[in-house]
Amino acid sequence: MIPKNINTQISVALIWLFHVCGVLGILFGNRELFIAFTPVNLFLTFMLLFVNQPKMDAMVVRVAGIAFGVGLLAEILGVNYGLIFGNYIYGENLGVKVFGVPLLIGVNWIVLTFITGATTSRWISNPWMAGIVGALLMVVLDLFIEPVAPKFDFWSFDTPTAPLQNYLGWFLVALPIQWAYHFYVKEKDTTFSYHLLIIQFLFFGTFALL
Repeated sequence: MIPKNINTQISVALIWLFHVCGVLGILFGNRELFIAFTPVNLFLTFMLLFVNQPKMDAMVVRVAGIAFGVGLLAEILGVNYGLIFGNYIYGENLGVKVFGVPLLIGVNWIVLTFITGATTSRWISNPWMAGIVGALLMVVLDLFIEPVAPKFDFWSFDTPTAPLQNYLGWFLVALPIQWAYHFYVKEKDTTFSYHLLIIQFLFFGTFALL
């Protein structure tokens, strides 16, 4: 059996490699080709996240299911009725859609919940407070993602920039999911999640500035 710390080291190296190659490819290579690989990158990242989960038990699976289901339902209500986040539509670069929402968006809610939640748990032991800070951290990350999303044909609002409603919606949807994570996921991966969160900020921050 491969030691867990070796798994983590390899996983961290892979996600840095994926994202550095993605940045360089989009900036200096075939931009459309590299952006089109986003679903593959997100799925591989999702798999590595759970490879590095210290204990894969029923509660971890349930929390992941909650994040997927609640996140996807909120997005469906947003896209089809303008509820929660405002009026927006998804583009064509995130794969297969259900009711106008890519299934990978549900996966993304899982990834963001786990990496912000695990990172927050490094600093805060109280689950109520950790959930609030984790939800706020998700909103801060979304501030970096929103300017980039239309450029990559991920999604776009009917206004030039994402409205305040979007960020309030993110917090309100993320908060109960974060509490579920902090109360029910007892053993948290902090190393891989911390690296992945930093990478997300750097990746989207780079393109937001450019």
